[in-house]
Amino acid sequence: MSAEPARAYVGIGEVLDLLRPEFPDVTVSKIRFLEKEGLIQPARSPSQYRKYTTADVDRLRYILTVQRDQYLPLRVIKNHLDGQDEDAPAPPAGQPAGPVLAGLPAGPVPTAPLTRRDLLAATGLDEGRLAELEDFGLVRRNGRHYGPEALAAAQAVVALDRHGVQARHLRVLRASVERETALIEQVVAPILRQRSPGARDRAGRTARDIAAITLRLHAALIEAALADAGFGDRPPGDV
Repeated sequence: MSAEPARAYVGIGEVLDLLRPEFPDVTVSKIRFLEKEGLIQPARSPSQYRKYTTADVDRLRYILTVQRDQYLPLRVIKNHLDGQDEDAPAPPAGQPAGPVLAGLPAGPVPTAPLTRRDLLAATGLDEGRLAELEDFGLVRRNGRHYGPEALAAAQAVVALDRHGVQARHLRVLRASVERETALIEQVVAPILRQRSPGARDRAGRTARDIAAITLRLHAALIEAALADAGFGDRPPGDV
């Protein structure tokens, strides 16, 4: 008889009970989606019921934490987890995720297109809420599918919900994006008019470079405005 202790497993209902105090929006479909995307791989019983270990629950807690706090695409999270030692523990609940993910690339990372059902499961949104975000132009789809930028936008909106920021409040951001995009198009228009081989590629690279610089400027201006309002590192009016 083996002296090795039996391994403890829990079912999906118990997993939800363990996670919901910290992640009230987590659902069975959300966990199934994460499994479909390869982020978790629970064991199976002979009758094919999923069996979750403590390590599986910790991994889920980690995934949900960095999704909530850093809005990272699932591909980035999966790549990070796959690069870790399989026995490495996930950060304890409440521990900031930032230092753990230092050095990871920022911004959207290409992923497989998501169906509407996938997007709902990945974000915890319901049909009505997603339709509202689409009406306000905050989440867009390509044909019948959603790209990584739609997932990132939806996750950010869900995070803002917790601060009482509603979709109608974000229309000003959408309008700002449209004005900034129009400016970028105006700058790269002469490149497109060259009609030379590779002109469109050069215009695309230039547009993305300008967009990245604009984002840095936008962040710096917000930081300065918050500081002037007394919410930054320097007192109001201190220059």
